[in-house]
Amino acid sequence: MSAFLEVPGGRLEVLDLAGDPREPPLVLLHEGLGSVGLWRGFPHDLHRATGLRTVAFSRFGHGRSDAPPRPRGRTFMHEEARQVLPAVLGRLEVERPILVGHSDGGSIALVYAAGNDVTGLVLLAPHAFVEERCVAAIAEVDAVFAEQLRERMARHHDDPVVTFRGWADVWLDPEFRTWSLEPLLPSITAPTLLVQGRDDEYGTLAQIETIAARVSGPAEKLVVPGGHSPHLEHPQAVLRAIARFVRPLRTHPNLD
Repeated sequence: MSAFLEVPGGRLEVLDLAGDPREPPLVLLHEGLGSVGLWRGFPHDLHRATGLRTVAFSRFGHGRSDAPPRPRGRTFMHEEARQVLPAVLGRLEVERPILVGHSDGGSIALVYAAGNDVTGLVLLAPHAFVEERCVAAIAEVDAVFAEQLRERMARHHDDPVVTFRGWADVWLDPEFRTWSLEPLLPSITAPTLLVQGRDDEYGTLAQIETIAARVSGPAEKLVVPGGHSPHLEHPQAVLRAIARFVRPLRTHPNLD
C-alpha cells in the first residue's frame, strides 16, 4: 500500500518497498500519464527480482498526489529533475539511486543524472528529443480524451483533467518541438540500460540509439517486440535484463 510524503509544494503518493540499506535503491519515475498505481505490479516484481529497496512516487497532479503548485510548462521535466526529485530523495534518505524511468520519467532521469551522482540508469522508452511520431500519437489521444479517456483515467488520478492537460498541452505546444536533452548526454557517466519496444508509437529506436551513442558511461540496449510499455508487455524479459544489469552495481553483489 502506498503512503504519502511531504515535500515543498505539497504531498506526494509514495510506495517504498524495503531492501538492504547497504545497497543502492531503485527509484521509479513514471510516464507522462502514469502514477504509482499505473506501474501495476512492476515495482513489486522488480523488488522480488533484485532484492533492492524499490521506491515509486506519483508526481504532482498524478495518482493520489496533490495538484501541481503551479501550471506545468515546457521546462517541467527539468523542474522535476532539479527540484522535486532531489526533495523526494532527501526526504527518503536515498543516495546514489538507480533510477528507473519510463517515457517522460526516463527523460527526467537523464536530466537528474547529468547533474547528480547516480549508481545507474534504467530507461524504458525514454525521450531525448521530440519526434513527429510522438506528437502525432499524443494528438490522437488528445482528440478522444473527453469522450473515451477521461473516465478511465479517473480510476487512477484524482483529477484526470489536470493530469492529462499537464502532459498533452506541453507536448503539443509548437514551441516544444525544439526540446532536446542531447546537449546533456555527454555529462552522464553512470552505466545505462536502455529498453524500447520495436513498434513504440511514441518514439523510434533513434531515441535509445542517440542516448547510447552520446552518454559518456557504458550503455546497453534491449529492443523487444511491441509498443511504449516494454516492462508491461514483456515483463519477464525486462525484469531479467534489469536484474542482470544491476547485479554488478551492487555493493555486495553476492548477497541475493
